[in-house]
Amino acid sequence: MTPGQVRKAALIAATATPLIRALAATWRWRIDGFAHYDSIVASGRQPIFAFWHGRILPATLFWKQRGIVVITSQNFDGEWIAGIIRRFGYGTARGSTSRGGARALVQLRRELADGHPAAFTLDGPRGPARVAQPGALFLAGATGHPILPFHIEADRSWTMNSWDRTQVPKPWSQVSVAIGEPIGVADTEGATIEAKRLELEQSLAALERTATRGMKS
Repeated sequence: MTPGQVRKAALIAATATPLIRALAATWRWRIDGFAHYDSIVASGRQPIFAFWHGRILPATLFWKQRGIVVITSQNFDGEWIAGIIRRFGYGTARGSTSRGGARALVQLRRELADGHPAAFTLDGPRGPARVAQPGALFLAGATGHPILPFHIEADRSWTMNSWDRTQVPKPWSQVSVAIGEPIGVADTEGATIEAKRLELEQSLAALERTATRGMKS
């Protein structure tokens, strides 16, 4: 990026953060399955959070201030996104599936060893939507730390006209969080990764149904 782009990204992050805080302060949270997170922490391991790209905003607010490290792209959008999430207590590993991904995974492996959780938008950064990429699974298989899937739905939201149908909960909406059972990955063999990838997609589909029901209760 040019110096001008870096300055612009910093301005976006500084401007957007207080607006996001104000919006999120109006949300009412409903949580299902938080004990799954507690069980991982109690075991002395770290969760590898896994969710769909379209729920980045509410996920950022729900899991804030836990030292979670996430991958952000090495471009202008990734720069201002990184600037925002750092203000909510996240660390960043710069890279994506198309550029710098291997280096970012190496950093995440170190972060897990140092006691920091990791997180993946499984279908990011470009999709296809709701198709899990293997990065989180490789990391889990290589480190022994479990994947923790979750899904978020809001009863009232703006939905962006984007590939991932990004959801932004409206003010004073109820935001339902469904957290699933941890998924362990025994190794990094291709067959194991593919089987667990399908299991993860199925888990997220079930969690979406749970979160949607939670909005109605």
